[in-house]
Amino acid sequence: MSVQNRNILVTNVSSFVGKPGTRALLDGGAMVMAHDRSFVDPDIRAAFDAEFDGAKALAAQTPEDLVAEAESHGPVDVLVNNDDGEAKRAKIEDADPADLRDALESMVVWPFVLTGAMTPAMKARKSGKIIFVTSATPLKGLPNYAMYVTARGATNALALSLAHELAGHNIQVNALAPNFVESPAYFPKELTENPETLAKITKNIPLGRLAKPEEVGKVVAFLAGDGSDFITGMVMPYAGGWA
Repeated sequence: MSVQNRNILVTNVSSFVGKPGTRALLDGGAMVMAHDRSFVDPDIRAAFDAEFDGAKALAAQTPEDLVAEAESHGPVDVLVNNDDGEAKRAKIEDADPADLRDALESMVVWPFVLTGAMTPAMKARKSGKIIFVTSATPLKGLPNYAMYVTARGATNALALSLAHELAGHNIQVNALAPNFVESPAYFPKELTENPETLAKITKNIPLGRLAKPEEVGKVVAFLAGDGSDFITGMVMPYAGGWA
């Protein structure tokens, strides 16, 4: 299950599973290109560099520029689309279409365009892996979060479609669909350190606990490594049995 010496691009690395994924990949010997649009701020970039020695921080603001910047460091063997978006709570009758468009832009359009720009080089090499980090919520539904679930479901569908489209080029495409992972965006410490709130959350999880960030990072590394060479077209729930 080695990622040794693989060039791996992880997007939006400051959010969702970007940091634990980057840590697991670095520990496995990969060369990680860590992208985040916030890296245009030199202080943010310096803080990341200090925390993740060995990763190359990229600050491109468009998918097309990101491809060019990443490939200047060598061919990209694995693309990890770690896209994030706000899970806005709203009943369907109260939902603002502008919020839906924002969710689709960040969680569907950006990775769609980036993957399209990255694919020709992978096709030419007859080798590549594309991982979409999405959500398990479309597999069950989540009341009052239709905008978020719709966007995540679209990305799951994109992964399935591309898996069939690109299989003949020896490119594996999968979606990692987490829920109930400790993270600042979805399950921050303000929630998880409150025993009463934590109990309400974990009662819905068959395994009875939240996942640690480093656990999901290891799954990213597995999907990026050679142990997943015969896995494609999977939407892999990572939710402790919830989905």
